[in-house]
Amino acid sequence: MDIVSDLGYLASASRFRRISERLYHDGDKIYQKHSVKFKATWFSVFYALAKSHKPLTILEIAGQIDFSHVAVKNVLRELEAENLILVQPNPEDKRSKIVYLSDGGKVLLDELKPVWEEFTIQLKRTFESGHRDILNILDRIDTEISTRPIHDHAIKESSEEVRVFDYSLGCKGKFSEIAKPWLLGVLDGKLEEEDILSLDRPDEAYLLNGGFIFFASYKGEIAGCVALKRLDEHSFEFAKLFILPNFRKLGIATKLIERCITRCKENYIPELWLQTTNSMPQAHKLYYKLGFKDEPAPPQMDVLDRTEKIMVLNL
Repeated sequence: MDIVSDLGYLASASRFRRISERLYHDGDKIYQKHSVKFKATWFSVFYALAKSHKPLTILEIAGQIDFSHVAVKNVLRELEAENLILVQPNPEDKRSKIVYLSDGGKVLLDELKPVWEEFTIQLKRTFESGHRDILNILDRIDTEISTRPIHDHAIKESSEEVRVFDYSLGCKGKFSEIAKPWLLGVLDGKLEEEDILSLDRPDEAYLLNGGFIFFASYKGEIAGCVALKRLDEHSFEFAKLFILPNFRKLGIATKLIERCITRCKENYIPELWLQTTNSMPQAHKLYYKLGFKDEPAPPQMDVLDRTEKIMVLNL
């Protein structure tokens, strides 16, 4: 019994993945038939390099084919092992690398062109067995997912019930109530000096220094908080972003961060910083999605002992 097919729309991602894996498998067989040492999973990255008139950074490749940074790096590692590409330091940015086809890669490209022509004919036949307009259908699905993510639809109704508001004296105890249990768990009960001050006296830690504190409520119940700490006249740091367990996955964290960004813009602050640890990959995805990037700590930031990653959003 094909459980995936029986699930209908719910298993659509699984069906796309199944189709993709079969196509990769068949592609590898075509390359083997032509005695070409190439893998179907390399195609998008290799083709991007082949079409470029200049070396590309990993970020540029990822942007052109809409792959994750990690996925591109994994393919590049395999291509480099086969001596099909050259990876060198970027003369314009020491933190990145530039990539281009090696002489061996260029020779392979000439061998691949006729293989790709055959593969294209077979793919056209296969896809048009489903619908003659299949490429346009895929384009529309791709555009819909990119511009109107399913996740956003799923939380839209919930997010409309989320309200973000500024700190008031009546919420003083709520800040500690929300943040303290999570911090104590992560730090095995050993709070850092800044934690103790901010939890016990959040108004003194943030407000008196020109910062802000925001709370979020869901259906009238306080669900989360975040602090916006002033570093200097040109930068803020957002800290103590916490959402109570019962209110997670409702888009509340995003709304709190967006309020921090808005407040920075209202105060003509060009930099919003944050500190985090490597144990929060899902949070990092959200930060990158919102435009944050990794940077060394600025001199005006008090870096916590637990901090493993520092990021900034240029406004």
